[in-house]
Amino acid sequence: MDEAAVAIRAAGAVLWRDGGEDGGAGVQVALVHRPRYGDWSFPKGKVKPGEHVLRAAAREVTEETGVVPRLGRRLPASTYLKDGRVKRVDYWAARAEAAALPRFVPNDEVDRLDWLSVPAAEDRLSHSHDVDLLREFAAGPAATRPLVIVRHAPAGDKRRWAEPDELRPLDPHGRADAAALARLLPAYGPLRIVSSLTARCVDTVLPLARRTGAGLDGDPAFTVGATAAGRACERLLDLVADGVPTVVCTHGEIVADLVAGLCRHLGEKVPEDPSLRKGWFWAAHIAGDTIAALERHQPR
Repeated sequence: MDEAAVAIRAAGAVLWRDGGEDGGAGVQVALVHRPRYGDWSFPKGKVKPGEHVLRAAAREVTEETGVVPRLGRRLPASTYLKDGRVKRVDYWAARAEAAALPRFVPNDEVDRLDWLSVPAAEDRLSHSHDVDLLREFAAGPAATRPLVIVRHAPAGDKRRWAEPDELRPLDPHGRADAAALARLLPAYGPLRIVSSLTARCVDTVLPLARRTGAGLDGDPAFTVGATAAGRACERLLDLVADGVPTVVCTHGEIVADLVAGLCRHLGEKVPEDPSLRKGWFWAAHIAGDTIAALERHQPR
């Protein structure tokens, strides 16, 4: 689908939890009832002008259910005609922590929220494209953990920087990207933050560390001029092996090798172009020893 042909952009999630409030086994998904349409569907809504689609998905889920989600693997988008206009809805699997679920409060858009098993949800859903989405969700792992690889944000022209290169700071565009990443990456839940030991990398994730209260660990294995592709990949795989959701900020010279090495190690096809533009990031959603989904995003 040509992005230029999409007139309406929306985003949402298949929000899920383990068992029910009574501690029952199995996965339950959240369906919402919209009185305006008289239907049962997944929480979703329109992307605001200038809003990132990840932010929109998390915001809409929270507005319609009261639950702050942790976005997981990307699911297939739904594209259809609405009032003669092309509408695209991007979806993610999103986890709700059962112990912290707030009491649902009905509102003008959603007057009921039900947690249902997958078979019961399939029977309840009003639209065939939502049934297809549910089946895609059920066919893959529900629980995943994120590994985010960020290329540092723009830091001006290094040819015009006369001081040591590791001290080169972000430029105004780079600072705006760093602030955007700090608003965006919490959609994946709490993240351990690891960075190259250069000012431009540290500054790219510093707003995220301040926003979330996470520590920020400098690591020479991801530092240009102090590492090599093999060493960087080994260190990345060490971080993957310990199972902690992590964001790594590094350099363009290293990104493609990291992504390719991660994919080969976990049996995933290497993207045709594994590189990143400055400030962009890859998010790998890992389940066990496999990559359940891999997506690339710009920060704004």
